[in-house]
Formats: sequence, structure tokens, C-alpha cells
Amino acid sequence: MIEFGLKDAVDIVLVACMLYYLFRLMRSSGTLNAFYGVLSFTVVWILVVQVFEMKLLGNILTRLISVGLLGLIVVFQDEIRRFILTLGSNNRFSYLYRFFSRKVAKKKIENPSVMRIVRACDYMSKQKVGALIIIERAVVLDDIAKTGELIDAAINTQLIKNIFFKNSPLHDGAMVISGGRIKAAACILPVSHSVNIPKEFGLRHRAALGIAQQSDAVSVIVSEETGRITVAAQGQFSQPLTPQELEGQLAEIL
Repeated sequence: MIEFGLKDAVDIVLVACMLYYLFRLMRSSGTLNAFYGVLSFTVVWILVVQVFEMKLLGNILTRLISVGLLGLIVVFQDEIRRFILTLGSNNRFSYLYRFFSRKVAKKKIENPSVMRIVRACDYMSKQKVGALIIIERAVVLDDIAKTGELIDAAINTQLIKNIFFKNSPLHDGAMVISGGRIKAAACILPVSHSVNIPKEFGLRHRAALGIAQQSDAVSVIVSEETGRITVAAQGQFSQPLTPQELEGQLAEIL
């Protein structure tokens, strides 16, 4: 007789939650077909080993799984990295970071600074000036900032407009805002290879989504072709935003 207790129910619920989270993670990164493939292979392996007890085929599939696990880590290294970063940046676990970190807690971006960013994006949107602004949150972006020119200046509307001016030597690349200050400009970002990115989005949008997939940073993009303002956060793009909607979204996220 099969015994089913509370521990078994908790086990099933935890596995279901893990599969659902992996489903959402891979759907946002454009690797959903790979998720279906791995899930199908796992179901076949369980049927062969546990249900039908086919020893020869079961041993072959078990060895394939042990070898394939390393391959999955290589293939899905970006997704695994994002999962760990997302888990570590969660508010429920942030106290662990504060406890073990020796750094002083960073200053959050205040509402006046958000308004300066919004005003600069509004101007650049009307003038169709391309821009990419990365706002650091819990995950530190020092490695990204080092790829550009260090600035360390207060957030200023005119300074943002001047940096992304078409003839400026710093306009090609991303601006990194950290601790309520403009930390660097002309920074190089990892590019997302997701197949779900709309075709009208260019390299600037792919770079914005790439850093949003690998960290908890917020990316604000102004399209040079259309002037549309878009936000990339948590591995997803928002719909084109008005300056008022941008202000509300940044205030909510930050």
C-alpha cells in the first residue's frame, strides 16, 4: 500500500514551483523549446527506470543524464546566473547581503533624481537622440562601469543630454547610474540573443535586455529611429512609455 503524507505533498508542491519558475525563466529568455525537451526526456527516464524497470535502457539514460547535466550547465549558464542573481537580490534575502558585505549601504535614487532622468529622456525622445541608461540596484555593476569612462557626477538633466548628444564621444554606449550618481558612460553591455526581441529593436535594445537578464538592473532606452522610450527590467521589455509613465514605473521599481 502506497503511503502519502505531508512530506510527500510538500515535495510535490516544491517541485511544481521549481518547474513553474524554470518555465517562466526560459520563456523570457527564448529557450522554452529546450525546456520542453529536457522535461520530456526526464519524463521518459522516470517511466523507464521507475515504472517499467527496464534495466539496460535505464542505465543508458541514467548515464546520458549524468553527462548531459554538465552540457546543460554550459548551455544555460546565462539562465542559471540570472536565477542566482535574482534569488540573491530578492528583498527576503537582502539582509544576508547586508550582513556579510563590508560595504556601506548604497544611497537609493530619490524622486528628484528620477525626475531629472525622465526630463532628459523626454527631451531626447522628442529630438530622436538614442540613449541607454542603466540603473544599478542590488547587483553591483562595477565590471560594466569599468568598460567605459568613469564620471562619478551627480544626476543632472543637462549632463545626461550632453553625454548622449550625437557628436559627443561618450554617446555610443551605456550610462551606468549607481548609488544615486552617474558612475560611468560609454559602457559596453552583454547582448541578449533572445529570439523574442521585436525585429524593430536594434543593438541598443538587445544590450539593454542583456544586462536586465543577467542582473536586476533597470535599463531605460530611447530609440534613435522612433524616439520611443522603453524600459527593460527582470528580463522583459515594457511597452513604449510616455514621460509620465516612465516616471511612475521608475518610482515603483526603484
